Amino acid sequence: QVQLVESGGGLVQAGGSLRLSCTASGNINRINTMNWFRQAPGKQREMVAGLHSGTIEWYQDSVKGRFTISGDNAKNEVFLQMNSLTPEDTDVYYCNADVEYYTGGVRYPAKGFWGHGTQVTVSP
Repeated sequence: QVQLVESGGGLVQAGGSLRLSCTASGNINRINTMNWFRQAPGKQREMVAGLHSGTIEWYQDSVKGRFTISGDNAKNEVFLQMNSLTPEDTDVYYCNADVEYYTGGVRYPAKGFWGHGTQVTVSP
């Protein structure tokens, strides 16, 4: 149906930056929102930033002023620029998209899809 693939994670020192990318592919009719979540072991997955219809941005308070979400609607891509990283940002980051899709010639209403995640590790 729809696949999301993240890239850009890695190891960085505190104060550094990383840029995450996520590309959606498959039987996409329309993408309503693309979001970034993160999850630490043993903790609930939490939303970090969201982009609705390519223009409306939302951020978790802890990342405001440090993270920026952006997207390329034509390429079904979303990015997360992360600056001033701290060890508390260490998590697996997941791309999520609310997608209207089709299969077998039938159009379906929006459904949430997830990527497999990319590890972000920030050292002190």
